[in-house]
Amino acid sequence: MVKLTKRFKKAHEAGDLAKPFALADAVSLLHRFPAAKFDETVELQARLDLDPKQSDQTVRGTVALPNGSGRKVRVLVFTENPAEATAAGADFAGLEDMMKKITDGWMDFDVAIATPNAMKSVRSIARVLGPKGLMPNPKSGTVVDDVKAGIKAVKAGRVEFKMDKTANVAIVVGKRSFTTEALAQNAAAALEALGKAKPESCKGKYIKSLTLSSTMSPGVRIDAKEYSQF
Repeated sequence: MVKLTKRFKKAHEAGDLAKPFALADAVSLLHRFPAAKFDETVELQARLDLDPKQSDQTVRGTVALPNGSGRKVRVLVFTENPAEATAAGADFAGLEDMMKKITDGWMDFDVAIATPNAMKSVRSIARVLGPKGLMPNPKSGTVVDDVKAGIKAVKAGRVEFKMDKTANVAIVVGKRSFTTEALAQNAAAALEALGKAKPESCKGKYIKSLTLSSTMSPGVRIDAKEYSQF
């Protein structure tokens, strides 16, 4: 039998975690859990009824969270014009020099953006960036002609998501300090984006289960039947 920590015991006392909740109720319950000493990140996790081994059943996309993600995003821009990118708000910018730092082990950034011209060079370090989910990709909106707009979108709260090898997707929807309404709006936007990312090859059930949790909390089940239209 699994022994629960005091924090998890109190969380279980806040509500019946064995049953699914409507989205707004799930967020409300999450806010009743004991809080950590730091501002926890809140994630929406989806278990999908897909086969990750099939190339036509991959899921990847982005969502512009209406209330932002609540975290400071360090942006690296691969470009032949680093001064322009830095002036536009990039934390780091460059091309060959940045690529060398990365191959030497440096990874102190959260999102990488690249111009189409720079991608010709950046592809050579795909084996380094890819496994960490940091490789710029047109589908995720990180290969851009307009560097300023790309940086602004990422820093304003655009979040990437991608299905993993076990058919699960995790999407950051905000911070524990957000109001219930703000978190619910962000989670609803994430679910809408996840629905739009449904592969055309998926003709039947798409979402098996949905869970909402913060960094230090147990998961709260969301009633996936509400999203059967996906």
